[in-house]
Amino acid sequence: MAYQTIRQEYMQMPVVTRAYTTACVLTTLAVQLDFVSPFQLYFNPILIVKQYQLWRLITAFLFFGTVGFNFFFNIIFTYRYCRMLEEGSFRSKTADFVMMFLFGGTCMIAIAFFVNLLFLGQAFTIMLVYVWSRRNPFVRMNFFGLLNFQAPYLPWALLGFSILLGNAIGVDAMGVVVGHMYYFIEDVFPNRRGGFRLLATPRFLKALCDPHPEDVDVAPLPPEDRPGGFEWGQRPREGNERPEDQ
Repeated sequence: MAYQTIRQEYMQMPVVTRAYTTACVLTTLAVQLDFVSPFQLYFNPILIVKQYQLWRLITAFLFFGTVGFNFFFNIIFTYRYCRMLEEGSFRSKTADFVMMFLFGGTCMIAIAFFVNLLFLGQAFTIMLVYVWSRRNPFVRMNFFGLLNFQAPYLPWALLGFSILLGNAIGVDAMGVVVGHMYYFIEDVFPNRRGGFRLLATPRFLKALCDPHPEDVDVAPLPPEDRPGGFEWGQRPREGNERPEDQ
């Protein structure tokens, strides 16, 4: 019975969120069980260019460190805000969501070629949080029961918390920068006078990813379980959806 419940809940996750979080968990477990070494996964431009170890372009986004507080903190935020985006502003727009993943990953890889960053998963999580927070500017958040603020300040609260934990500021800063780039390109520039969409999703990606309307059957999270439901980022139950003019 418990297995069926867990399986049902797992299959109800939207496809991109399910695929990405599963890949992160499996990669971490593979390292924890010594099937692979972190040295085989980290971002290394020399090995990528000269030895064609192209898998590092992907695995650098999948490993959050050994199982511990930092891993659980990151994977929870990744799952919750990735799902919030996919069930919110990207609902029935899977191809556009995948395009955001490709845009964010490409930008981070381009930056990582010039700075010394080994793993990019935490930066990617901050990017997801940043985009969600800017698209839900009126949602009230609570951070560990200590701070109350509106959603756009959440990435900066996470940045400060990361500094308190002794983590390098560069990773989180990259997530904020790339998240703002995507937000500006998709939500700000097209709505300005003379603006237009710069990031068009290819037709083949839409044909591959976007289901027909009658096929959309992903069940959204109940209000009490929606992203931000933990103490560090609580979302009120009343609906505060993104205004149309945002």
